[in-house]
Amino acid sequence: MTVTDPIADMLTRIRNGAQAAHETVDIPASNLKLQLAKVLKEEGYIENYEEKEDGKFKVLSVTLKYDAKKKPVITKLVRVSKPGLRTYSKAKNLQKVLGGLGVAIVSTSKGLMTDRKARKENIGGEVLCYIY
Repeated sequence: MTVTDPIADMLTRIRNGAQAAHETVDIPASNLKLQLAKVLKEEGYIENYEEKEDGKFKVLSVTLKYDAKKKPVITKLVRVSKPGLRTYSKAKNLQKVLGGLGVAIVSTSKGLMTDRKARKENIGGEVLCYIY
Protein backbone atom coordinates (compact mmCIF):
# COMPACT_ATOMS: atom_id res chain seq x y z
CA MET A 1 0.00 0.00 0.00
CA THR A 2 1.40 3.39 -0.95
CA VAL A 3 1.02 6.35 1.36
CA THR A 4 0.60 9.76 -0.27
CA ASP A 5 1.63 11.67 2.86
CA PRO A 6 4.22 9.73 4.90
CA ILE A 7 4.63 12.51 7.50
CA ALA A 8 0.89 12.56 8.24
CA ASP A 9 0.99 8.75 8.47
CA MET A 10 3.84 8.92 11.02
CA LEU A 11 2.06 11.58 13.11
CA THR A 12 -1.18 9.59 13.03
CA ARG A 13 0.57 6.40 14.17
CA ILE A 14 2.21 8.27 17.06
CA ARG A 15 -1.10 9.98 17.99
CA ASN A 16 -3.04 6.69 17.90
CA GLY A 17 -0.33 4.83 19.83
CA ALA A 18 -0.33 7.48 22.56
CA GLN A 19 -4.13 7.42 22.87
CA ALA A 20 -4.09 3.61 23.12
CA ALA A 21 -1.22 3.78 25.70
CA HIS A 22 1.15 1.67 23.59
CA GLU A 23 4.78 1.55 24.66
CA THR A 24 6.20 1.59 21.12
CA VAL A 25 4.95 2.36 17.62
CA ASP A 26 6.46 0.90 14.44
CA ILE A 27 6.61 3.13 11.37
CA PRO A 28 8.10 2.46 7.90
CA ALA A 29 11.48 4.24 7.99
CA SER A 30 12.83 7.02 5.79
CA ASN A 31 15.48 9.69 6.26
CA LEU A 32 12.87 12.42 6.80
CA LYS A 33 11.07 10.36 9.44
CA LEU A 34 14.39 9.69 11.21
CA GLN A 35 15.10 13.43 11.32
CA LEU A 36 11.58 14.08 12.62
CA ALA A 37 12.00 11.46 15.35
CA LYS A 38 15.35 13.03 16.29
CA VAL A 39 13.72 16.44 16.74
CA LEU A 40 10.87 14.89 18.78
CA LYS A 41 13.40 13.21 21.09
CA GLU A 42 15.49 16.39 21.48
CA GLU A 43 12.35 18.31 22.46
CA GLY A 44 11.31 15.60 24.95
CA TYR A 45 8.12 14.43 23.25
CA ILE A 46 9.26 10.81 22.76
CA GLU A 47 11.43 8.57 24.92
CA ASN A 48 13.60 7.07 22.18
CA TYR A 49 13.67 5.82 18.60
CA GLU A 50 15.65 3.24 16.66
CA GLU A 51 15.86 1.94 13.12
CA LYS A 52 15.40 -1.82 12.70
CA GLU A 53 15.63 -4.22 9.78
CA ASP A 54 12.32 -5.99 9.11
CA GLY A 55 13.05 -8.36 6.25
CA LYS A 56 14.04 -6.21 3.30
CA PHE A 57 12.45 -3.04 4.73
CA LYS A 58 13.62 -0.72 7.50
CA VAL A 59 11.26 0.10 10.36
CA LEU A 60 11.44 3.05 12.73
CA SER A 61 10.48 1.97 16.24
CA VAL A 62 9.41 4.95 18.37
CA THR A 63 9.15 4.58 22.16
CA LEU A 64 6.42 6.89 23.41
CA LYS A 65 6.75 9.01 26.55
CA TYR A 66 4.22 9.27 29.37
CA ASP A 67 4.06 11.31 32.57
CA ALA A 68 3.75 9.91 36.11
CA LYS A 69 -0.04 9.54 35.74
CA LYS A 70 0.36 7.51 32.52
CA LYS A 71 -0.90 10.40 30.39
CA PRO A 72 0.90 10.89 27.04
CA VAL A 73 3.38 13.79 26.89
CA ILE A 74 2.07 14.64 23.40
CA THR A 75 -1.41 16.10 23.73
CA LYS A 76 -1.82 17.20 20.13
CA LEU A 77 -0.09 16.66 16.77
CA VAL A 78 -1.30 18.83 13.90
CA ARG A 79 -0.10 18.45 10.30
CA VAL A 80 0.25 21.95 8.82
CA SER A 81 1.80 21.63 5.35
CA LYS A 82 0.03 19.01 3.25
CA PRO A 83 0.83 17.64 -0.22
CA GLY A 84 -2.14 19.52 -1.68
CA LEU A 85 -1.36 22.79 0.08
CA ARG A 86 2.23 23.45 1.12
CA THR A 87 2.77 26.02 3.86
CA TYR A 88 6.02 27.99 3.82
CA SER A 89 7.09 30.73 6.19
CA LYS A 90 9.96 33.17 6.53
CA ALA A 91 11.92 33.09 9.79
CA LYS A 92 10.40 36.33 11.08
CA ASN A 93 6.86 35.12 10.25
CA LEU A 94 7.07 31.75 12.05
CA GLN A 95 4.21 31.61 14.55
CA LYS A 96 4.78 30.57 18.15
CA VAL A 97 2.77 27.48 19.05
CA LEU A 98 0.66 27.99 22.20
CA GLY A 99 2.61 31.13 23.03
CA GLY A 100 5.91 29.27 22.98
CA LEU A 101 4.76 26.20 24.97
CA GLY A 102 4.44 24.04 21.85
CA VAL A 103 6.80 23.39 18.96
CA ALA A 104 6.51 23.85 15.21
CA ILE A 105 8.78 21.60 13.15
CA VAL A 106 10.17 23.34 10.08
CA SER A 107 11.89 21.74 7.08
CA THR A 108 14.72 24.09 6.12
CA SER A 109 17.71 24.01 3.82
CA LYS A 110 19.75 22.92 6.87
CA GLY A 111 17.42 20.02 7.74
CA LEU A 112 14.51 19.71 10.14
CA MET A 113 14.50 22.00 13.16
CA THR A 114 12.15 23.62 15.63
CA ASP A 115 10.63 27.04 15.06
CA ARG A 116 12.79 28.50 17.85
CA LYS A 117 16.00 27.29 16.24
CA ALA A 118 14.86 28.45 12.78
CA ARG A 119 14.11 31.94 14.15
CA LYS A 120 17.48 32.01 15.92
CA GLU A 121 19.36 31.03 12.73
CA ASN A 122 17.09 33.28 10.61
CA ILE A 123 16.06 30.44 8.27
CA GLY A 124 12.56 29.97 6.89
CA GLY A 125 11.08 26.87 5.33
CA GLU A 126 8.12 24.53 5.11
CA VAL A 127 6.13 24.25 8.36
CA LEU A 128 5.52 20.50 8.70
CA CYS A 129 3.58 20.23 11.96
CA TYR A 130 2.71 21.66 15.36
CA ILE A 131 3.23 19.61 18.53
CA TYR A 132 2.06 20.34 22.04
